Amino acid sequence: MSRVLMVIAVLAMLAYPFFEAYHLTVDNHIAQIPDLPKALKNLKIAYVTDIHRSGRYPQSMVEDLIRTVNGLSADLVLFGGDYADNSAESINFFQTIPKVQARLGVYGIVGDADRTGNDPDDNLSQLVKAMTNAGVLPLVNSVAKVRVGQTNLYIAGVDDYYNGHPDVTSVAAQVNQSDFVIFLGHTPDLLPSAIKAVSADGDNHWFDLALFGHTHGGQITLFGMTLLPEYMPDVGTRYLSGWLEENRAEILISNGVGTGIFPARLFAPSQIHLITLRPKTV
Repeated sequence: MSRVLMVIAVLAMLAYPFFEAYHLTVDNHIAQIPDLPKALKNLKIAYVTDIHRSGRYPQSMVEDLIRTVNGLSADLVLFGGDYADNSAESINFFQTIPKVQARLGVYGIVGDADRTGNDPDDNLSQLVKAMTNAGVLPLVNSVAKVRVGQTNLYIAGVDDYYNGHPDVTSVAAQVNQSDFVIFLGHTPDLLPSAIKAVSADGDNHWFDLALFGHTHGGQITLFGMTLLPEYMPDVGTRYLSGWLEENRAEILISNGVGTGIFPARLFAPSQIHLITLRPKTV
């Protein structure tokens, strides 16, 4: 009997990483923001990144994912890039994606997997068109203004750090320190340049909430360390996964949805995020 139990335990251990890769979780987080405008209190933001649609994550799962996102009834939906494993597939992702619903709009940036091919810049123009046609406003070194009651919030998105031409300086210069700004970048390796950048009125606290992906949370981890070096950000282990506070801002590094290399995760569950804004009390 003990031998049977041991075999069952071993099989469960072997199967678990594949279960974790395909069991989508929702991270519910209250982001406490200093001086949050009253109109933005309880605003709900859904954040989704690193879907990597492929044979590992087929179209049927993308459709289930979008149903889950729509079911969150978020005010804003934000996408963080790496929609598939290469530019052509990322373009097709938006040509076939179900309608994403959000009261205040859907916005997205591009990741390194989206900026591939013989002519990445031409592929980018095609991707931007496909995103726009799908109702997702692309942000490539640009800022979107969103009206909420009598208040504006700003979503600042930059090009990919690895395969694109990110211009954090120009993006930061499009907002003021007093604005509420969400900064979207595919990888936390953008953080050093983001913290050095300054707003139009000369303050380096130009964003209030920063959302990143790319690391997959390490995808295969033990004791908080990834066993896949390609997912370790240049800025270090601190920025591998989860929430932290820096530069007076709330910062998220998401595990993302899909996988790379092989369809398994270990202690880095597949996740999307529902973020609720609240004022930070002293």
